[in-house]
Amino acid sequence: MTKPLISAATLADALEGPHPPRLLDCRTRLGEPAAGRRFWAEAHLPGSLHIDLDRDLAAAPGAGGRHPLPAPEAFTAVLQGLGITPQQPVVVYDDMGGQLAAARAWWMLACWAGHPDVRLLDGGVKAWLAAGGELREDGDPDAAPAPTRWQPAYRDAALVGIDEVAAEGAQKVDARSRERFRGEAEPVDPVAGHIPGAVCRPSADNLDASGHFKRAEVLARELPEADSLIAYCGSGVTACHNVLAYAVAGRGLPRLFVGSWSEWIRDPARPIATGD
Repeated sequence: MTKPLISAATLADALEGPHPPRLLDCRTRLGEPAAGRRFWAEAHLPGSLHIDLDRDLAAAPGAGGRHPLPAPEAFTAVLQGLGITPQQPVVVYDDMGGQLAAARAWWMLACWAGHPDVRLLDGGVKAWLAAGGELREDGDPDAAPAPTRWQPAYRDAALVGIDEVAAEGAQKVDARSRERFRGEAEPVDPVAGHIPGAVCRPSADNLDASGHFKRAEVLARELPEADSLIAYCGSGVTACHNVLAYAVAGRGLPRLFVGSWSEWIRDPARPIATGD
């Protein structure tokens, strides 16, 4: 796996080079299904293609939580439709430091589908503009390049199912805010709290004040340590940001519990913890 981050300056050079990366605009807002498409239509990085959290990076909500993974064949069709091959680098970006769909896209491409060269634009749109990059208003969000025939070999070892989460002694790492972890507030799911034994590592803590990822040595010092780690959040989206932080730190990657809290609480018999 290549280094997981790319700076705005390096991206600008790569886009002008002989082998430009496939650039994916992953901006979204939870609870606003049309937001990503609207953001892309208003202004986007030159040459970028829109990829949608709910349509492309998740299946319909249900027993597997609010953002379950799409079937492998469905995601394969998405990747083929975006013209993606293992030979072409991919760069994903959003406007939230990667905390929403950009980190999810990185995880699905790099960790699950096994693409060898996927990076996240460090600092996102803000960093691109600060480096002198421009945004475009042209194009069609439904336009796509010539499709490919790539057939990824999916790595299910990168994720963990709910039965394993309940049975295993692995350290669970919760990417939600401390207020949600403690059960003091729950703006999304019907039950507050966390999986017993979990520790809280809010995804926002992976970023510095400018919205860039903290330095690798800082992350390596701050991230929870254990022989076996499971990352989760509300619905398997911001948890990917924590997995990415481990990659930036050069540490072994946690497995992702995709269903996360939204799947855990579907069975009232499962234990729930509150407080720290």
